This record gives sequence, structure tokens and C-alpha cells, in this order.
Amino acid sequence: MDLISRLAVAEDVATRAGGLARRYFEHRDTLTIEAKRTLQDMVSEADREVETLIRETLSQEFAADAQLGEEHGLREGTSGLTWVIDPIDGTAPFLAGLPGWCVSIAVCDETGPIIGVIHAPMLEETFVSAQGQGAWLNGEAIRVTERFDLSTGLLGIGANDRVPSARVGEMLAELMAAGASWTRYGSGALMLAWVAAGRLVGYAEPSMSAWDCMAGYCLIEAAGGQVLPFQSLTKAGPVLGACPAAYDDVLRLTRLDDDTVWGVR
Repeated sequence: MDLISRLAVAEDVATRAGGLARRYFEHRDTLTIEAKRTLQDMVSEADREVETLIRETLSQEFAADAQLGEEHGLREGTSGLTWVIDPIDGTAPFLAGLPGWCVSIAVCDETGPIIGVIHAPMLEETFVSAQGQGAWLNGEAIRVTERFDLSTGLLGIGANDRVPSARVGEMLAELMAAGASWTRYGSGALMLAWVAAGRLVGYAEPSMSAWDCMAGYCLIEAAGGQVLPFQSLTKAGPVLGACPAAYDDVLRLTRLDDDTVWGVR
């Protein structure tokens, strides 16, 4: 397995896909939009076309690798490696004209993510990581914060309709009672990248899909952080990534490792 060549392709295709997504973004009022599971779970032709660009490039370069994407599903492979693709993470802010969206691409083996690239076109930021190679933002090395913990830093939070709304409210109340400050930006993948860059002390969400978090997980681990193990590429699960000073406190307060608390659908 050639990690370095795959990393180079991942960064290049994420940048090119981001350019295509940005062109759609600049003409978003003309896009055809559909609802998926709910009216808040939207998809546009931009999501599908950007994923197609990524998948076609990867098929040409690494035909034996599997591919798993949000819009076009799973294509089996024979190499033992799977590319995990979210063409536009943060479709809602994308369609609303907000900058908080990104292209997220990861490579996973049987142990988890080994490459992670997150490109945010409107912010002109590209986060890159690989197992044993560290994590980088626009060519500069990044690390999780060592200055802040849960009581002094900012925690990213996400939620969706797969989990009980009342339980989300309880989680936020428990975090605030413990003195934590939290924010929600619209893209879970991007907030995970911000954990790796030391901007957030952590990010927690009760239910995410693999394409939302695998690249971010790779970035956080490569930047010296901790992540809650993700059980299956094909099944949504709880996500937590944080700096070492905040991880245990966030896990204790959110109880994301306890299925009986969340009742995830």
C-alpha cells in the first residue's frame, strides 16, 4: 500500500472537487434540491456531481480500492482499502450561502482511517493527515490544543433527527452546568478538523455516518488527539474527538459510549 501516493491524490482531488463545488455554490439559486430522509436532510445536483468527480479520479488511480460515498453508496474493492467520501459536508449552509461547508475524503483500512483530507473552499483551508505523517493546515503542522480544556475552551456539538431531541437538550444542559461553552457550525467534518487544528477542544455528535467523520478522525489522531472508536463504515454511530485534556470530561458528560442513553435510530 502506497500511503504517500494516495495522500497526494487525496489532496489533489479534494482541491479540484472543492473548486467544482465552489462554482455550484456561486450559482446555488439555480440548483435542483431534493429532500432525503427529512426536509432538513437535503441534497442537490452539486453533491452528486462533486462526488462523481472524486470517484472517477479514484477509479482511474486506484481501481482495486473500494469506495464509500454519501451520495453514490458502496463500491466493493479488492485491496483492503476503502475511500470514504463526503462531497459536500454541510449541504444546508452550502445551500444557504454560508461558508461552513467542506469536501471530506478519507482512506480506511481494517484498523480505521489512515488518510484524511478536508478542504474548505470558501475559507481557503486544506487540512491533510496520514498515519505516521502528522497533520497539516495549508502546509503548516498543526496539533490539538494543549492550552485549553473543557472549562476554558470551546466545544463543537452536532445533532440530528436520529436521536431523541429531549436527550440532546439534556446533554447541552449537562455540558453548560459543568461550565462548558459550545458551538455548532453546520459541518461536523469541518469542526473535527478544527479540533485537530487546536481551535476547538473537542467535537461531539450522537450519530454520524462514516463519510462525515473518518477524515476528521484521521486528522485528530495525527494531531495528537483522542477519538471514540467508530464501529462500522456502513452504519452511523456516535462520534467524539478531543484533545487529551478534554476527552474524558466530554465523554463523561455526553455519555456517547452508552447506547441505552441515546437510543440511536
